[in-house]
Amino acid sequence: MSDWQPTAPLDNLRKRADIINGIRRFFTERAVLEVETPSLSSAAVSDPHLFPFATDYVPEGGGAAQRLFLHTSPEYPMKRLLAAGSGCIWQLCRVYRNGETGGRHNPEFSMLEWYRIGFDHHQLMDEVDDLVVSLLGTERSRRVTYAALFEEYLQVDIHTAAQAELARLGRERCDFQGELDRDGWLNLLFSHCIEPQLQQPTMVYAFPASQAALARVVTGDDRVPSAARFELFIHGMELANGYFELTDAAEQARRFAADQRQREALDRPVLPIDTRLLDGLQEGLPECAGVALGVDRLVMLAVGASRIDEVIAFPFSRA
Repeated sequence: MSDWQPTAPLDNLRKRADIINGIRRFFTERAVLEVETPSLSSAAVSDPHLFPFATDYVPEGGGAAQRLFLHTSPEYPMKRLLAAGSGCIWQLCRVYRNGETGGRHNPEFSMLEWYRIGFDHHQLMDEVDDLVVSLLGTERSRRVTYAALFEEYLQVDIHTAAQAELARLGRERCDFQGELDRDGWLNLLFSHCIEPQLQQPTMVYAFPASQAALARVVTGDDRVPSAARFELFIHGMELANGYFELTDAAEQARRFAADQRQREALDRPVLPIDTRLLDGLQEGLPECAGVALGVDRLVMLAVGASRIDEVIAFPFSRA
């Protein structure tokens, strides 16, 4: 077959269109506003483990070039809309992550992201279930804490285990001989030993507070304070990642600074932070929960595909 042709069968692309129509119906029926935000930004994602594409805007007729970044998520501008009084919002857009290719990854992919004012992460887990069940016909998800999964599959209590014990497990179970920090070992063990076991719909919540990202830290989900964050897995594949959103501008600034220090420690470029997001948080982000869901992976589950190329017309290899 010539490489001008799509990698996805046309029936899969028709199913993809049906799912996108179903997503739009779902949010229309719930009176959630569809929005669009820019793909290009003067700021970049803070996560040290994501690599944005960069480009230069050059004014017509000459002038100084301005460095811009293709967004890895629409999160920051959507939160600025929330702070401006938009109410509940959703968006389906293309996002871009450098270096990500493989059976479940493409450097350009489709993300569904939405925010619900007045929801916490438990209420948003319910709504994620509502959407996925309506589109895939699956059963509702099992709810389980991050720590409980380590107890179930690795017989380790992460609240009391020393880093040396996690390192021993990582070397024995994952055949990894390098050096990692505590969260690095937890991430390795979770991705290699636990994720593949999560075949039935499973909502994992109460992540370690050190992995809060842009979520708040709460008490009550576990016996120690934990990140108000959840992830949905189906057939061993992460489908969605949601937060009870942090609204404290000062705390957000501290986390941005910590991300920058980690980038330096990992010998990765220090990128410009989104000061406009901090200004929006300072003005006042309403109490809300938000989630990002991978649409290509959703379609993979709907059609029984094993590779993302089967649900994208022209993936990276044929761009």
